[in-house]
Amino acid sequence: MFRRSRLTGRAALLVLVLCSLVVALAYPIRAYVSQRSDIAEQRREAETAREAVQRLRQEKARWQDPAYVRQQARRHLHYVMPGETGYTVVDGTGASRPRAGHSAVQRPWYEAIWSGLDSADARHRAVGG
Repeated sequence: MFRRSRLTGRAALLVLVLCSLVVALAYPIRAYVSQRSDIAEQRREAETAREAVQRLRQEKARWQDPAYVRQQARRHLHYVMPGETGYTVVDGTGASRPRAGHSAVQRPWYEAIWSGLDSADARHRAVGG
């Protein structure tokens, strides 16, 4: 006896329609998921930027305080207050840093370059080159 197939024409059409829908919706769904991850990344970057702005605002507020400005000038520029004694620390090379309120006399950068070239040339000649 001849047995009928369980897959009828209607079922085959339904499977074909479902497969077509899956294929048709695959790209838009992938684009949607990709855009959602891009949006999440942009939100993270925006939050990082907000935090940076907040830190900069706090730093700006600190610089509005004269006591903080004095503290930074003392620390980074080695300033001393009137009545205080400034010390110059000399390292092992014999060179010293300038004291607060004094500037080191330095030659221009191009003279340092020429001096370095002259000394290298003198060493080269001394070796016999």
